[in-house]
Amino acid sequence: MQKFAILSVNHQLAPVEVREKVAFTSKEIPQSLENLKSEDGIKACSILSTCNRSELYVVSENESTKETLGAFLAKTHQIDYSELKPYLSYFEGDDAVNKICEVATGLDSMVMGEPQILGQIKDAYHIAKDAGTLNKHLEKLFQHAFSTAKKVRTDTEIGSSPISVAYCAVKLSERIFADLSEQTALLVGAGEMIDLCTRHLKEKGIKKIIIANRTIENAKKIAKDFGATGISLKNLSDYIPQADILISSTAASLPIIGKGMIESALKIRKHKPMFMVDIAIPRDIESEVNELKDVFLYTLDDLQDVVKENIHTREQEKNIAIEIIHEENTKFSHWLETQPNEMVVQDFTISAHSLKSSIVSKAIDDLNKGQDPEKIIKRLGDQLTNKLLHSSVQNIKKVDQTQLENCVNCVPKNKK
Repeated sequence: MQKFAILSVNHQLAPVEVREKVAFTSKEIPQSLENLKSEDGIKACSILSTCNRSELYVVSENESTKETLGAFLAKTHQIDYSELKPYLSYFEGDDAVNKICEVATGLDSMVMGEPQILGQIKDAYHIAKDAGTLNKHLEKLFQHAFSTAKKVRTDTEIGSSPISVAYCAVKLSERIFADLSEQTALLVGAGEMIDLCTRHLKEKGIKKIIIANRTIENAKKIAKDFGATGISLKNLSDYIPQADILISSTAASLPIIGKGMIESALKIRKHKPMFMVDIAIPRDIESEVNELKDVFLYTLDDLQDVVKENIHTREQEKNIAIEIIHEENTKFSHWLETQPNEMVVQDFTISAHSLKSSIVSKAIDDLNKGQDPEKIIKRLGDQLTNKLLHSSVQNIKKVDQTQLENCVNCVPKNKK
């Protein structure tokens, strides 16, 4: 029997040093999807990988799906399964349906209600669709999650206040610097998170912002929108000494900012304090940087306190969102329950059309041989009626009274 299942490594159980070990880059996902689809019993799959979670969404008929998915995740990232096991969360059946809706609506995010996750899960869906690893049921599950998220956004205020990881990173900087307008910010990366950070920093009145990215054109594109300076990542070490605030969010597989680089920058700055936030998974900044004096280094996990301070209004909307998810999941469960009926109807329709084609083909042959058209049409009608009714009549004779009542309206009444 096929079932929905989700295996998750997320911020609720796994610290950043574990999450970065199981993160997938966008380039890795298509091949990983192909590999996952080839696992025993996996009929369809999708992979979601963000800064706070790596999750496998599957339709499976495997009796030991949890172990299969856990072993796949460990093998793919070349880590020991026993090391990973304490951080795994597994959901199956109705729990999996509920889980994907909580993820899509932002209820399961570090920052409750944050809007970026819906775009990320849509990206995961499209990558799986392009890779050919979805089937009818998994595709329908994603569509259900998207429509549920839209309803939650429309009917609640859960996403109304400007809380996001980027917002929290900028908010945290205010604990270090009394007046942000006098500081220089260096942002590394050119994705949505850096765009949001730049926007929030400008709103705080900061005047000098530098955007660094591997592709300088992308850095300059964001810089242009905010009156900032765009530079190439190759020149990063030249600009770090200017940075009072450094926020990094790239897709690099290894740290791009090392302890030595920051030590050199601090000497040039004469040990003027630096505030650094690493919101990348895997991390962009070596953890050893935190050993340096005059450096305040924060990771995604350190943003929790800021999140809690700004979450009160969204908590009030959470119960409404949960009720919406429950109502929408009830509708989805009904759709799943009717799928066997649809398969029977589909098979019956295909069989009927095949039968029709055979009888019509024979009738056309007889017409071409010059036989009487009236007799041919009558014989065609009798043959088609008898063959279509035979199995149904035999089955009706076998049913009990309750089942018979369900058959009453199966045949249209002859209206005179």
